[in-house]
Amino acid sequence: MKKGQVYEATVERVDFPCKGIARTQEGTVIVKNSLPGQRIKLNVSKVRNGRAEGRLLEVMEKSPLETGSPCSHFGMCGGCTYLSLPYEEQLKVKEGQVKRLLDACLDRQEREWRWEGIKGSPVAYGYRNKMEFSFGDEVKDGPLTLGMHKRGSFYDVVTVDDCRIVDEDYRLILGTALEYFAGYPAPGRISYYHRLRHEGYLRHLLVRKASRTGEILVALVTTSQNPWGVCGTGEAALAEACGEDAAVWKESEAGGESESCAADGDAAGILSAEKADGGRSAGRQIQVQPGKTDAEQRMIEGFRDILLELEREGRLKGRFAGILHIVNDSQADVVQSDRTDVLYGQDFFYEEILGLRFKVSVFSFFQTNSYGAEVLYETARTYIGDLGSSRPDGAPDKVVYDLYSGTGTIAQLMASVAGKVIGVEIVEEAVEAARKNAKANGLDNCEFLAGDVLKVLDDIREKPDFIVLDPPRDGIHPRALRKIISYGVDRILYISCKPTSLVRDLEVFLEQGYAVERAVAVDQFPWTANIETVCLLSNRKTGGMAE
Repeated sequence: MKKGQVYEATVERVDFPCKGIARTQEGTVIVKNSLPGQRIKLNVSKVRNGRAEGRLLEVMEKSPLETGSPCSHFGMCGGCTYLSLPYEEQLKVKEGQVKRLLDACLDRQEREWRWEGIKGSPVAYGYRNKMEFSFGDEVKDGPLTLGMHKRGSFYDVVTVDDCRIVDEDYRLILGTALEYFAGYPAPGRISYYHRLRHEGYLRHLLVRKASRTGEILVALVTTSQNPWGVCGTGEAALAEACGEDAAVWKESEAGGESESCAADGDAAGILSAEKADGGRSAGRQIQVQPGKTDAEQRMIEGFRDILLELEREGRLKGRFAGILHIVNDSQADVVQSDRTDVLYGQDFFYEEILGLRFKVSVFSFFQTNSYGAEVLYETARTYIGDLGSSRPDGAPDKVVYDLYSGTGTIAQLMASVAGKVIGVEIVEEAVEAARKNAKANGLDNCEFLAGDVLKVLDDIREKPDFIVLDPPRDGIHPRALRKIISYGVDRILYISCKPTSLVRDLEVFLEQGYAVERAVAVDQFPWTANIETVCLLSNRKTGGMAE
């Protein structure tokens, strides 16, 4: 088998993450984004140490398992992998992926362990409570798009106005935003941010929706650049569209200053708005935020107003908790804030999980599937069971570490069976949210510390009786892992969103005297390649067997 050769093959199975194992006459080839049972044509792209990888050229025959996709973007959008399979078949694929990885890892474990299959999401469609849509174009210099990156592309963006992993409110907000900015009357079209040139204005549209209350947060993310500067069509057109702002843009592009621009961040001016937006805000006084010109402010407030119109007209099932404008001048392709302006309402809403209430802001880490999160956390709570007590009255007295605690969801669910729960999280905003959430839920035995797990553990005086691990996708830093193992607790609960990272860390646990007692997969992300795994480990040296 040589690089560049073209083969026809049948996909035997799919390993995590979405790696199809295709059988040819000369051996197997790994082909991403293929499905079990498909007959495909592939091009060998890499051969190394007897291992071949290929690129999918064509699906010649669909898999017998495929029943069609409810989304018109499937196959083009890079978001979903298994949308053409029935949900039960997708669950079988994911369960097989996790089980094969664990079998290979635990085949040398002397103690038997129990595999408990996979738990599906209670809601398979419209389950996501957060989406970050990107502005761009689908082809070079094409019309403005807003959605997800095209499969296999770093730059092209597909407008996913038919997306099925979100509900109709997301699709309506996306379509409204795209129509507004694509058709806004200005000197040339409003530019989107080019990641190579670091030029342009529109970056992302972030939408969050509380599954229980229906409250919606929308954040428009832009740069602080001139919205029309990259596409400028001359001074006359700029003056016609922006009125008095034309001089501001011209001067700011040259590095000058202007009182109207309020570039130094002093009190914003009150300016009349009678042009530039087709009369939408004619005769209305607008408050110009520091760093914005009146033309940009009119455009931003016009966007806010058309969203609120959707609610007033009864076209939304939910209601807006807040509409924000976030300025992000970072060169990295991430959603972050250099400045946030609240255009309407507030910058947070509340979500409920298993009877607890959580404050969720734009940047809060929170499970993207609220319904699936309840399954995940209920499973974790069952695995943890009764921690026992050494007090005469039987009251909880055990110390629990919740490492990589996020906004403290698991810690708060543990509070009723523990004497004290200590959560450690590197994101300071998440820690602050966890503290506020615990206080709001009336929990006084939860403590949350900000910092890297590797460093913070040295500063905690109380030693743990039980440890919960819920690390990011890449797993646990090797030195932090050794430090965690050194506590020698009887039992550890490991929740992983990436099974390949999990089995890498499990190898270290096994070497240091731990064994897996039971494990289960939980599908938090239907139709995508992602899957959660919950593992309960016990210390063979102390005999810390789960009941």
